[in-house]
Amino acid sequence: MRDGYDVVALDNFHTGKRYNLNALLRNPRFTCIEHDIVNALPLGLQFDEIYNLACPASPPHYQEDPIHTFKTSVLGSLNLLELARQNNAKIFQASTSEVYGDPFVHPQPESYFGNVNTHGPRSCYDEGKRSAETLFFDYSRTYGLDIRVARIFNTYGRRMQPDDGRVVSNFIVQALRGQDLTVYGSGMQTRSFCYADDLIEGFVRLMNAPSAPAHPVNLGNPGEFTIMELATLVISYTNSRSKIVHRPLPVDDPRQRKPDISFARANLGWEPKISLSQGLAQTVDYFDTLLYGSKLVKGAAAS
Repeated sequence: MRDGYDVVALDNFHTGKRYNLNALLRNPRFTCIEHDIVNALPLGLQFDEIYNLACPASPPHYQEDPIHTFKTSVLGSLNLLELARQNNAKIFQASTSEVYGDPFVHPQPESYFGNVNTHGPRSCYDEGKRSAETLFFDYSRTYGLDIRVARIFNTYGRRMQPDDGRVVSNFIVQALRGQDLTVYGSGMQTRSFCYADDLIEGFVRLMNAPSAPAHPVNLGNPGEFTIMELATLVISYTNSRSKIVHRPLPVDDPRQRKPDISFARANLGWEPKISLSQGLAQTVDYFDTLLYGSKLVKGAAAS
């Protein structure tokens, strides 16, 4: 909206909260429609650009109703692709690093086809997103649709929900509440954490690129941390006395995850700017204010 666009948001609020939109709802250039993209879209929608970010992204949420999760990725994508075709609109698809599964190639380039379980408890999300990628590229080849597909790696930041279920929010909320931090498995599995502001900049650059890449584009922070390193950082940033406890590793949980962002660097001029330490500081402040209405004085932590 700061760039001058009129914006319409469609959201079923399955994982989001309306209060995140309070400031926007007072702006006449913003419209919010409560709707589930699995169902037929409202009539009369006209757009120049469409960003499809619909779908629960944390395991507790997408496993809660796996069939609906899969429908969101497949039927929802079909509905939005048809809308884009009718409007001759450019359309963006938020895909995921989960299409790489538990990878045998590290770091993961866009050319890697992945190692995904087609029938496990995570498959509704992983395979749904893979199917959506197929639909997007088939629409591009068949109808000449201008598509942009981003494979998003672990993202965190302000406005996440306390019950989000992903590791950064889980650790921060547990630490702020003085609870034990739950680490699954040994904690030596790795993730690459990208702050939301950096990711959105990547979205915009991909959407504004003069020509559509012929393949999905990795967007994520190539800094790689073990889950134990993350837990230690969170305890430091929250000045918490929480202990770390270990639980069994969930089925198909990836052992390592790190994006190869060579294409985004070379073709979009994009790479993350916000370090994990900077991003955690802002995210801890957000959750502390959300939960308790205060802000902590953080301890020292490494970047």
